[in-house]
Amino acid sequence: MFTGSIVALVTPFKDGLVDYDKLSELVEYHTENGTHGILPCGTTGESPTLTFDEHEKVISHVVEKVNGRIPVIAGTGSNNTSEAIKLTKYAKQEGADGALIITPYYNKPTQEGLYKHYKAILDEVDIPIIIYNVPSRTGVSIFRIPWQDFLK
Repeated sequence: MFTGSIVALVTPFKDGLVDYDKLSELVEYHTENGTHGILPCGTTGESPTLTFDEHEKVISHVVEKVNGRIPVIAGTGSNNTSEAIKLTKYAKQEGADGALIITPYYNKPTQEGLYKHYKAILDEVDIPIIIYNVPSRTGVSIFRIPWQDFLK
């Protein structure tokens, strides 16, 4: 579904605000130079430090600027399941092709909690997701989740 070089965009700031002109330049650079997909609002894009409004605006801006030229995979993860669902629904509504969902950070959920987190998102939103496992940052790994249950 998603192949090739998918770039996790930084979110540029100027004077404490998202710099949408610079963000547009980054999108153009990647779409014109062979990038196969673009990923705004991942943890590389400072998603944990963006306000909810900024997060949504960055996703909308990138989807609009890409204009269907390459896939957009929006970072919509959160340690709050409801917030992750809301952001993922928003990304789909805005035209993102998929979503990157980080393992919930800080709370260190159990394996059952991880399973329920991802399942709740998949049950609510019909968009392809990439599960982002970063145990060095989140303190927990997804490798023991009963993934076969997702395939039923």
